Amino acid sequence: MPRASGSPPRTAPIVKPSKAREWATRAPLLPALVFLIAVTQLPFVATLIISLFDWNSLAPDARQFTWFGNYASVATDPALRESVLTTVVLTASVVITSVVLGLLLALLLNRTFKGRGFVRTLLITPFLIVPISAALLWKHVLYNPEYGLLNGAWTWVAGLFGDDSPAQPDWISDMPLLAVEASLVWQWTPFMMLILLAGLQSQPVDMMEAARLDGASTWQMFRYLTLPHLRRYLELGVLLGSIYIVQNFDAVFTITAGGLGTANLPYTIYQTFYQAHEYGLASAAGVLVVIGTIVIATFALRVVSSLFNEEAKRS
Repeated sequence: MPRASGSPPRTAPIVKPSKAREWATRAPLLPALVFLIAVTQLPFVATLIISLFDWNSLAPDARQFTWFGNYASVATDPALRESVLTTVVLTASVVITSVVLGLLLALLLNRTFKGRGFVRTLLITPFLIVPISAALLWKHVLYNPEYGLLNGAWTWVAGLFGDDSPAQPDWISDMPLLAVEASLVWQWTPFMMLILLAGLQSQPVDMMEAARLDGASTWQMFRYLTLPHLRRYLELGVLLGSIYIVQNFDAVFTITAGGLGTANLPYTIYQTFYQAHEYGLASAAGVLVVIGTIVIATFALRVVSSLFNEEAKRS
């Protein structure tokens, strides 16, 4: 039947999916959800429960419920407070340095030049190495005072200036925290580079060409166009880098074994759990690490967002 002129157009009725159909579409996700809960949430709940007990495996019969006594011990323990400071310094220095170097490398690889694919593969390689293998590589191949590459290069450079037998520095003993930071920066810079390179390649080309035709300099284009565009990618890199480096254990354990003031929170928890056998105290410290990770990630994300918002308002 033809529709009368002036009458509103007919719309198709909205058919709501049935409950059975909704459950049928969600059912394939249930195994993944159960696996996720079993692997992540149940162990965390168990850790929360253990953290409320004064539990030493060497004296299992003396276990008793202490409420938040372990958390008070963690807050007042000088070794744990020092490890918190070490964790903050280690995380901040590695994340900031990796982001800066990753941005510079991403700007380089965003250009077209011969052999770019080969160079990109070489720069990505450090991130693909197993963390414990990367730490062993830095400890023995680079830092070793007798046969390490750093001391070999040091001797060669000194020989150019007439010093045939220069003093051989012990890199790990002389600068332990810097030695750990250098290995982590080497491993995490490619990760930051990949994220920022993806952001650079998603930047509109016509906008950059228009700015160049209007007479904008390279620095002005980077500051007012490229940097605001990379805001989300920088936030993502800082967020993920902070979360993972706060929990880093391999480099500290392998290079310095937690000595010389390099023991971060994960290594201190390892010592408390496996060497002191204080299950409750180690669990309380682990819960605080999780909370600290969330706080640091949230704080870093908000700080970076506020900085770029202010920059966007100025422009």
